[in-house]
Amino acid sequence: MTCFKQKMKGLTLIETVIAIGILVIGMIGFSLLFLNVWKSNAYTYETGQASIAASQGASKAVGFIRKARQGDDGAYPIKSATNDDLVIFSDYDKDGITERLHFYKDNEQLIMGYRRPSGGLPKTYAAGDEDSIVLAKNVVNQSTEPLFYYFNKNYPGDMVNNPVATPAYVWDIRLVEINLKVNITKGRGPENIEIRSFVEMRNLNDYDLIRS
Repeated sequence: MTCFKQKMKGLTLIETVIAIGILVIGMIGFSLLFLNVWKSNAYTYETGQASIAASQGASKAVGFIRKARQGDDGAYPIKSATNDDLVIFSDYDKDGITERLHFYKDNEQLIMGYRRPSGGLPKTYAAGDEDSIVLAKNVVNQSTEPLFYYFNKNYPGDMVNNPVATPAYVWDIRLVEINLKVNITKGRGPENIEIRSFVEMRNLNDYDLIRS
C-alpha cells in the first residue's frame, strides 16, 4: 500500500517534460493557426479595399469618357486611342472648360493626366500633361492584356470587326471598354481581380449624323 501511494504522489520528471512538450506544441500549433487565419483575413480585407478603390477609379474614368466632347480648340472629342493609352476631351471638373484628358498605366497605377486650354480665341492645348491624378493602384495588366478596347457603332451586331484594331481610327469609336486587372501581391498571389466597365460616348452620336 505504501509503495502504491508513493507512486501516486506526482508525475516523474520525464512525464513532466513530455506534458510540457505537448502543451508547447499545442500552443505553437494554435498560434500558427491563428496567424494563418489573421493573414488570410487581412489579405481578404486588403484585396477588398483594393478592388473597391479600383472600381471607384474605373467609375470616375467612365464618367469622364462618357461626357467626351469637342475640345475648346475645335478638336474632335477623341484625340488618340491605343491599347493602353487614351486621350480625349472632357470637362472633368465641371467648370465649363474642356480639359484634355490622358488615361494610361504607369508603375501599376491607372493615371489620368489633364491639360487645360490656354490663350484667347482660338484656345490651344500645350503639349504634355499639366498635372495628373491616380485613379487606381495595383493594376497588373500585362502587355497582352489591354487597358482599353474600342467598338464602333455596329457593335454588338458586328462581332467580326469589334473590338476595332488599335491604334484606332478615332472617328469609328462609339464605345470604350475599360479592363483593369488588380492584385495587391503584384501578380504573385491568387488570381487577379478583373474590373470591366463599358461606356458609351454620348456626344459622338452627333458625328454619325454629320458623316451620314
